[in-house]
Order: sequence, then structure tokens, then C-alpha cells
Amino acid sequence: MLGVTILGNNSAVPAFDRHPTSQVLTMANRKFLIDCGEGTQIQLIRYKIRRSRISHIFISHLHGDHYFGLVGLLNSFALLGRRQELHVIAPSALQEVLELQFRLADTRMPYPLHFHAIGQPGYLMTVDDIAISCFKTDHRIECFGFVFKEKKKPRRIDPEAVKAYDIDYSWFESLQQGKDYEGPDGQLIKNELLTQEAPRGKTYAFCADTKYDESFIPVIRNADMIYHEATYLQSFAEQARARFHSTSREAALIARKAGVKKLLVGHFSSRYDALDAFEQETREVFPNTDLALEGVCYRMP
Repeated sequence: MLGVTILGNNSAVPAFDRHPTSQVLTMANRKFLIDCGEGTQIQLIRYKIRRSRISHIFISHLHGDHYFGLVGLLNSFALLGRRQELHVIAPSALQEVLELQFRLADTRMPYPLHFHAIGQPGYLMTVDDIAISCFKTDHRIECFGFVFKEKKKPRRIDPEAVKAYDIDYSWFESLQQGKDYEGPDGQLIKNELLTQEAPRGKTYAFCADTKYDESFIPVIRNADMIYHEATYLQSFAEQARARFHSTSREAALIARKAGVKKLLVGHFSSRYDALDAFEQETREVFPNTDLALEGVCYRMP
């Protein structure tokens, strides 16, 4: 399953039964937690997401509504007897925060906890067949978005074609890599006659808190699905710029210019008790938009 489950979609503070930012990305049988606002572990329980399956936690920046739930979650992992390793990827200053919390509480971790400090935009790591990178956004403090991209899969063997040409199984790996077949008599058979192009890997981008910023469009271009903050409706565009946030229409414009397939919008301001206007405004610019509603899993197209 390839999809994103929204745990929190509000900005700054909990309001109207909406929680600060957090979501779980499921790719290649992995679960990645992206941001960890207050109440994240309660939301994991509420939506029956197995905490033990989370292998990596990505924190975009050090505003509290994006990481105040992290210490509690890490501590709960310890109390529940977790043994499998866990990776936290975040701006470097977070490591000092975690170490201070653990030291003051005399917390002993029964599982290996690895901290990876984000330095510069670019490649971060590869997990299974998923290449993960980050990019800077234009926020009030240092803030990073994340791109999760499945690597290109091997070509698919056409079983009828290889049978017709009487090709031995030992050749299959080479054919999947795109090589032509050379028979014992020197006969050369083109790869495209024996294999089929595999579907391209999926790409998901998490565009963290940001003013309207076209600089990262090349990084998210043609993604299958992106999440982009839409803290305010367009009538509050001036306030959005002053607070380094985006409006619904600005999020839609980024999606349209980047040529992505699907847009999720969230990080809604607590000034709004209803969200219908966000959907309406965003879809006027980019029709394939959904509100990032808590508890809903959005599949990648």
C-alpha cells in the first residue's frame, strides 16, 4: 500500500478536535512518521497504526507544533519494550533537546536510537528501495521539506516471449537490467522483445511550513502526491506572508506549476472552525485537491 494517513492537520495549537501536524507515510511496507506534534501517539492509537512498524521519524523544523509530541512517543516506545532500532532525522538542534530531556528524566532507551542531523538540502538516505531527500522552505526558522521516491523497478519478463525464444532462466536477471539476449549461435534478440517496462516508482513530497516559494518546484516536479500547507484562506494573504505561511490558492498554484498529480492541503489556522472554503478555493486553481483530514488514508494515484 502506498498512502499517507493524516494524524494532525492543524497549525500552532489543537482546536476544533484538530491536532498539530503529524502524518504517517506507508511505502514499500515501511512506515515513516513525518512531524510529531502534540497528541501524535494518541492519534496513532486512535487510528490503529502499529507504532512498532514506524522505523524512521522525520521532523521538519523546531516549532513546537511539529515536534512537541516526539519525546513522549520515544519514551512510550521504551516503556512498551521496543527493541528494534529507530531513526530520527531532524535539524541538528533537536538532538540537544532530546538529550537534555532524557538526561533530566534519567531515561534509558532499550532500543537503538539513531539521530541524523539535517545539514544541507539534498540526499538524506535510502531505505529499502526508497530514496529520501530534503529541501529548504521559506519559513521563519530553518525548515525542511522531504521527498520520498521509489527507485526505478527492474523490467518485467514477458513469460510468453522468453518461452517462444527458448531462453534459459539464468538470463532473466540480465534481461531485467535491460540487456539484450545473445543466443549460443550468436543470435541477438533485443530486450524490448523479451521484457516490458515496469511502472515507474511513486514519489511523495511533504512541503513543510513555508511562504509561497517557487524555489523548490524543481524538487517536487511531477510527484504523484504532495502535501502543502494552507494555513489561511486567500483573504488573509497578507497575514500569511507576514507569518511565513501559505494560503489555499498559493498551495494550489505550487501544485499546478510543479505538475503534480494530487495535492493535499493542511496546517489550518485555528481561526477557522470549518474547512469547506479551503477545499473550494484550492480546487478552483488545482482541481485534484483534497483536504488533509485526520484519520483518512490518502492513496497515491
